[in-house]
Amino acid sequence: MLSAKRDVSAAKRFFKMVMRAEHRRLPFSISVDKNAAYPVAFNASQEERIVPEDCLLRRVKYLNNVIEQDHRFNKKKVRASQCFKSFHTAERTLESIESINMIRKGQVKRLSRSDTRGQAKFVLSLFQVAA
Repeated sequence: MLSAKRDVSAAKRFFKMVMRAEHRRLPFSISVDKNAAYPVAFNASQEERIVPEDCLLRRVKYLNNVIEQDHRFNKKKVRASQCFKSFHTAERTLESIESINMIRKGQVKRLSRSDTRGQAKFVLSLFQVAA
């Protein structure tokens, strides 16, 4: 999820989005970097019962590096096109790169890698909701 600022409200939106995801299981722990907004947002999300009470927040840099490696492909593509004119353009570009990468890695439920029509519908559905 892309946001203009990394503050408490953005972190709360991130936790809500993660817990709403269809493909998720209830987490035992959530690994994040050492941004100061995460503990505040995590505690508020637990109080609002968005995140389970027994879930732990792990703020350890090296544990988050494994997750960040998944975004290496995105970073490589974005570096080639650093001239985004607006935040909206950057958001749409990153969404498209991420969706193609998810399809390539087989991370989309009920969609095989060889189903090109299904892939086209998946990408179209992402951008119809965002538009």
